[in-house]
Amino acid sequence: MSRSENKWRLLDTGLRRAAENMAMNRALLEGHQQGVTPHTLRFLQFTPCALLGFHQSAEQELKTDYCQANGIDIQRRMTGGGAIYFDQTQIGWELYLDKKVLGTADMGAIAKRICEAAARAISKLGVDAKFRPRNDIEVDGKKISGTGGAFDGDSILYQGTLLLDFDVGRMMRVLNIPAEKLSDKAIASAQERVANLKDLLGKLPDMASVKQTIAAEFAAEFGIEFEPSSELNADEVKLYNQALAEMDTADWVYQHNRPAAEAPTLSSIIKFDGGLVRTNVLLDASKNRIKQVWLTGDFFVKPRRLVADLEAALRDSAVVDLQRNVETFFASYGAEMLLLKPENFVTAIQAALDTVNQAESV
Repeated sequence: MSRSENKWRLLDTGLRRAAENMAMNRALLEGHQQGVTPHTLRFLQFTPCALLGFHQSAEQELKTDYCQANGIDIQRRMTGGGAIYFDQTQIGWELYLDKKVLGTADMGAIAKRICEAAARAISKLGVDAKFRPRNDIEVDGKKISGTGGAFDGDSILYQGTLLLDFDVGRMMRVLNIPAEKLSDKAIASAQERVANLKDLLGKLPDMASVKQTIAAEFAAEFGIEFEPSSELNADEVKLYNQALAEMDTADWVYQHNRPAAEAPTLSSIIKFDGGLVRTNVLLDASKNRIKQVWLTGDFFVKPRRLVADLEAALRDSAVVDLQRNVETFFASYGAEMLLLKPENFVTAIQAALDTVNQAESV
């Protein structure tokens, strides 16, 4: 389909389950890449849910028992990043565009342009919002919006949230945070680091006005007009149904979970510029060989199965060959990674392996 450069779709899909919203993400991004989805600004909201980054393990990142007892859906995003909690007290927005519209493929430049426009929109609601690199929007140093993006060929999905009346305490009980950090004092301290529009304005803002203000600022930024819609087109519906059939399943949600019986003996957690990498290694110490390595965490890579392929490439390999094996893997893989580097995986795995010596010296 031909895309209008000056008329984009404004799509409001309302309040939905996490699986439906995630399936729509994939359908719209794939549809845009295939040429069946126009440039689109989408507004969305979630029923209570915990969203995992694509490479994360539910058992490691979430209190799954709490989620199940409190009717909180667990779902997996198609993009990287960390686990987050969503409910009706937040509004989400998403832009589906191509690199030509943005004039760059540099994610830092894209984030700056889009987030500064979003910050101007939030400011027009009555607060002083500022973009803080890499991808947050703040009011008086407190986070009011988190954002992030992902590429699919020449298409990009860039998405953000806006906190309306968010309960930080509930979020902390959903995420797998140590019990000592869940005291009333700790929760109050965490609450002080975020900003809700309701608290800042003294009242809950009108949802329609919030959406109109955000849309108007994006229209001004890109010099376009929006054409409102509440429905997907026929091609998008097909893609959505296919995505939902795969993603609304336990196989999708728990695909990176590690059974207790397979719990590796060595682990590390390291925060790199490109995100947090959690490494677990099963080591055959007698032969000094890596039997299996598992890589999860808060990071973005493309294609999505890169991590699984890297894990497979390192299976039953000599520890002494770790760096060479990782370099060989990436030399021929054609990976896309935001700030994360191949040597970061070497560092993370080696840090886990080094815990053998630490344990022996105790």
